[in-house]
Amino acid sequence: MDRKMLQHLFSLYKFLFKLLCYPQRHNLKSKSLKYMRYESMADKHTPEELLNTTLVFEVEGGLLRSNSLFPYFMLVAFEGGGLLRGLVLFLFYPLVCLVSKERGLKIMVFICFFGIKKDNFRIGRTVLPKFFMEDLGFEGFEVVRRCGRKVGVSELPRVMVEGFLKDYLDVDCVFGKDLKVVCGYFVGMMEDETTRTSFLMNDVFGDMKSDCHLIGFGTSNKILDRQLFSLCKEFYLASKADKRRWRALPRDKYPKPLIFHDGRIAFMPTYLDTLPMIVWFPFGLGVGILRIIITISFPYTIAIPILCFTGMSGRRHTRSFAKNKLRASSTNQNKRKGTLYVCNHRTLLDPIYISIAIMKPVTALTYSVSPLSELLSPIKTFHLSRNKEKDYKIMETLLNQNHDVVVCPEGTTCREPYVLRFSPLFAEISNDFIPVALDAKVSMFYGTTAGGFKFLDPLFFVLNPTAIYHVKILENLPDTNIVEQTRIEIANRVQKQIAEALGFECTNLTRRDKYMVLAGNEGVV
Repeated sequence: MDRKMLQHLFSLYKFLFKLLCYPQRHNLKSKSLKYMRYESMADKHTPEELLNTTLVFEVEGGLLRSNSLFPYFMLVAFEGGGLLRGLVLFLFYPLVCLVSKERGLKIMVFICFFGIKKDNFRIGRTVLPKFFMEDLGFEGFEVVRRCGRKVGVSELPRVMVEGFLKDYLDVDCVFGKDLKVVCGYFVGMMEDETTRTSFLMNDVFGDMKSDCHLIGFGTSNKILDRQLFSLCKEFYLASKADKRRWRALPRDKYPKPLIFHDGRIAFMPTYLDTLPMIVWFPFGLGVGILRIIITISFPYTIAIPILCFTGMSGRRHTRSFAKNKLRASSTNQNKRKGTLYVCNHRTLLDPIYISIAIMKPVTALTYSVSPLSELLSPIKTFHLSRNKEKDYKIMETLLNQNHDVVVCPEGTTCREPYVLRFSPLFAEISNDFIPVALDAKVSMFYGTTAGGFKFLDPLFFVLNPTAIYHVKILENLPDTNIVEQTRIEIANRVQKQIAEALGFECTNLTRRDKYMVLAGNEGVV
């Protein structure tokens, strides 16, 4: 009697366990769902079939190589709330690892988003896409790329991933939790996604849900966690072992060129890599201030060795500099004494490093620079007005007054290996100019921003533990080319010359395009 009772109790326990842990709708659906390895998709479906198929994929499981969401939340915390909020997230992350995944996600969302103004949150479109793109797995991207219609399902708040998925991967719809907003500010909590998911499913698939041939793609441990996957007829799996073998997506395979991005952090802030940043920051402030004092207080012959010792170095490539200097001097005897240097724009420190490279003081022409940067600059600066006639007179006057002038025809900085379209004004001023190709490599922080506090740009650059500037002084254009070509053609030629020297690509994008993408305006920050 006792034995039968135990059997009944055991059967009841099994029934209740299945009822609580595996809802009936998932169990019934999982019996008819076909599970296959993701590599077999190309064998079972022709390219034409895939173009007419809707793929439902997990963003974290099907695209990204990283198994941790911490780096993306650290970017939101640091870029949206500053170092203090990033420090709080860093300190609470061990607790996040101890609780369940769902609760840990809620903790990180609360820390990162509480008190952030909704209308000012652009990190999902300006900062995160670069790091998402660099974390894409080539194999997972190939699976998603083959299908015509794509629906992304993410654990992250929708505001973090929607911009990247729609702008760069042409995803038709993104399923993710929305954040609660009170008086225009995020309160750090996520909405219940059940209602929204049902609404989006009806909006995306309509009455054809049962007739659509949906294919699912993700990792094996998450396939039953989402309502949308219950509609899939087939499901292709990528195990954790598979993902560890995934390669990073090469830059030449990017679905859309990554030219503009914002934010201060210049590395993927994993938990272990974030620790050195937090430890270095207070020391970096002292080192950065020391570097600034050295630069503005000592001549270059003394400052350069000290700066190199502290981690700020530069490399000069001047094989043709002597020839350029001789040509410029002979021409200037009849016209003017000043030399015009034309360069691409990487940071506000471009003219300073050109001055160091030629070991002569120069005058920088800028469209906008903060009073603090101007005060701390070891070289003279003059403001341009974006009025062609006024700017022409300023440049001509400075050159006639024996000033060596540095001008950046791009009009704004570009971090990636691209050169923006050159303004032809410099070619109208003089036929005799020296092209200079610049590239800056930083280890921790970017010294440029579009949507942040621009007066902090030089400080963040000198905050880097190490930073290297490459200065390449190029040959002048041949006289025959200058005489026969228009000013716009000369500007395009110089742009191409600088790009080739650096291994960069030329673009037709301008300052206005950059600020429309990153700040939502035409350059008023």
